[in-house]
Amino acid sequence: MSASATELRADILGRARTVVVKVGSAVLTTVDGLAVDAVHKLVEQISALCDRGLKVVLVSSGAVAAGRTRIRQSVPGAANIDFSELPARQAASAIGQSRLMHVYDESFGRSGKTVAQILLTREDLKSRSRFLNARNTMQRLLDWGVIPIVNENDTVAVAELEFGDNDTLASLMVDLVGADLFVNITSAGGVFDKNPDKHPDACCLPIIDDVEALDIEGMCDGKTSVGSGGMYSKLRAARRAAQLGVATLIVSGKAEIPLDRIFGGEALGTLVLPCKRTVSHRKFWLAYHDNPAGGISVDAGAAKALRDNGKSLLPAGIRSVDGRFARGALVRILDATGATVGVGLSNYSASELRRIMGRKSGELAEVLGQAPFVEAIHRDNLLLDAAL
Repeated sequence: MSASATELRADILGRARTVVVKVGSAVLTTVDGLAVDAVHKLVEQISALCDRGLKVVLVSSGAVAAGRTRIRQSVPGAANIDFSELPARQAASAIGQSRLMHVYDESFGRSGKTVAQILLTREDLKSRSRFLNARNTMQRLLDWGVIPIVNENDTVAVAELEFGDNDTLASLMVDLVGADLFVNITSAGGVFDKNPDKHPDACCLPIIDDVEALDIEGMCDGKTSVGSGGMYSKLRAARRAAQLGVATLIVSGKAEIPLDRIFGGEALGTLVLPCKRTVSHRKFWLAYHDNPAGGISVDAGAAKALRDNGKSLLPAGIRSVDGRFARGALVRILDATGATVGVGLSNYSASELRRIMGRKSGELAEVLGQAPFVEAIHRDNLLLDAAL
């Protein structure tokens, strides 16, 4: 790594005051269940960071894997259980989450630290009032020196309310707590220029200065066997953090937990730099705390106006509407090639948009009887280049 890159990394780490640390299942579990030694080492290093004055939020995977192993050890006929089914996965999480938190509580207690368990679903964050309540609670815990340990509430989450993976959840925690560094500890040594499992000549990238320009899908294929993410979800999470102006470190914890070495100045893994043009916390929340309820395809002129000129989306530029949704729903905006332009809150329902698409602004009231908005989606409620 060049001297300038080394200095840049040191500056980012030196300025960090609130850090989100995400640890994946592949780091915290083995074929025999929870890797207790790895948990203890993680706890020791997070405790050391706290002793240095940092506030740390831990997003920890491992509950489902730990529970799955315990079930196989104790439930008759467990070999025939299909853990890809939602009820089985939720039951495994219910068993494994308590085991995981027990180990964390005892281990942090030996370092004189108090922990708090935070279990979330997407529903908890897509409501603005519940989001603000969660933020206030997290801030109070951090002010008290408590270490929040966050996981998805797998036991009660349904498909439409799932975050999908803890990389996504961690990127939302970066926004929730106002973190200024995101450390993603995984089984991979960093981000490679191509899949190292298929290409022996793949090279680890020490720094990514423009994550928005990456062809993430082209670089990443496949998922880890233990976790639910893979490098695709980690880069997508890093891109979200970058949009907030927050850097991400993607590092390996497979052989050993690397936090002490990272903050000791070693250039491990891949550093993903923040975007030069950041988005507001409000737009971030609008875009990422709900799943799009439908899609709107726009013509080339509308796509250009949105991307290049920061305009609102007018009904005249809409060519087709997919799905059924009400006014105020989050929808995906697609260009003529099917590529995502962005996401935004629709001022009109899907049925209303179908009636007014392609129409000029002066014609809307004539078609609908009443048209309170000239925009289908206002630019203040729209996020371009969303990392969905």
